[in-house]
Amino acid sequence: MTVLRKQLEVDRPLEEVSAFVGDFANSAIWDPGVAEARALTEGPVRVGSRYELIVVFNGRRLPMTYEVVAYEPPHRVVLHGTGSTVRAVDEIAFEPTPTGTRIHYTADLRLRGLLRPFEPLLRGKFEETGRKAMDGMKAALATA
Repeated sequence: MTVLRKQLEVDRPLEEVSAFVGDFANSAIWDPGVAEARALTEGPVRVGSRYELIVVFNGRRLPMTYEVVAYEPPHRVVLHGTGSTVRAVDEIAFEPTPTGTRIHYTADLRLRGLLRPFEPLLRGKFEETGRKAMDGMKAALATA
């Protein structure tokens, strides 16, 4: 198991940030590790909303399906992701700051199948992917 914990602050209002980041159809905009993202569920984000992502990891394009399992706008969203080689739980919390919003992002990643024993060896790659995602999120929110 690899657990990534990242935090950043942006100069955008809480409601805007939560709505943008909490809708995983936007993840391809801010996460360079996501080549494609689309909503599978119509309507606003809610518990049960589902997304299909094509994640790029180590040069491979991997399909994943994410589902919102907890949604407390504008403060928190939790998504479960499943792919052929990985399971993920992404928890994103938002809190107001005097100048904008603080984002707390936790990703619990577990490799599946034959790749599971290699998880410790890929920890650095997961950390790099998480850092790039947060950098991308900060850049996207600065221009949104």
